[in-house]
Amino acid sequence: MFSPANHRLLFLSGVVAALAFVPAEAKEVRAGSLLITGAWSRPTPKGAPAGIGYVTVRNVGSRTDRLLGASSPSAARTELHDMSFKDGVMQMRPVEGGIVIPAGRTVRLQPSGHHIMLIGPKRPFAIGRTVPITLRFEHAGPVQVAFDVRMAPGQANGTQHP
Repeated sequence: MFSPANHRLLFLSGVVAALAFVPAEAKEVRAGSLLITGAWSRPTPKGAPAGIGYVTVRNVGSRTDRLLGASSPSAARTELHDMSFKDGVMQMRPVEGGIVIPAGRTVRLQPSGHHIMLIGPKRPFAIGRTVPITLRFEHAGPVQVAFDVRMAPGQANGTQHP
């Protein structure tokens, strides 16, 4: 028979166990006037042709910067991409000229928008691991960021959508 104290202990044990499977929020990285947060990537199945990276970049300075590209030792190559819908059809294309990070603004690389394509992953991206990516900015220069591999909010399986 459980006492109220045992119920609380059981409940708290369950909460602690559940939290152990929630990935920690990616750490903030500062590069010049840029604050880089929320870096994450979806898990990929074995043999997947590409992975995807998302990140938030906040420019707290007075000068516009630009994300020119990215690189990662975890993939054969990377590309900045944009996804949009036109006439009900999803279109994905490389971003030409980089992604502008206006002064005093926040830009989110997120599902259904701008994102980093990691083409030719060298091994599957597994939940709980990180993918090292170097972001290359026009003014802030190269910035190394660890992208947490996790499921998207509300995602039940490992499928990915840009």
